[in-house]
Amino acid sequence: MYVLETAQGRLYTGISTDVARRLSEHEGGKRGARALRGKGPLTLCYQQVVGDRSRALKLEYRVKQLSVAAKRRLIAGEMTLDSLLGET
Repeated sequence: MYVLETAQGRLYTGISTDVARRLSEHEGGKRGARALRGKGPLTLCYQQVVGDRSRALKLEYRVKQLSVAAKRRLIAGEMTLDSLLGET
């Protein structure tokens, strides 16, 4: 799972088995997310190996539901992904 920040400070959450390749696709525009097109340079501000695809999808959904302040706490390491699923 990864979180990108746009030049305008917006956060984008996604999952991938190869974050570097996916970031390159987002920056290239053609295979990247439509929400990121034309949003300036992207910064990878968080990435975490989360296990299998099922768990990654659950975590991605939970992170997308967080407020921007909570996402920033996750990025800063003040919150863990495990806590989003009720794990310790």
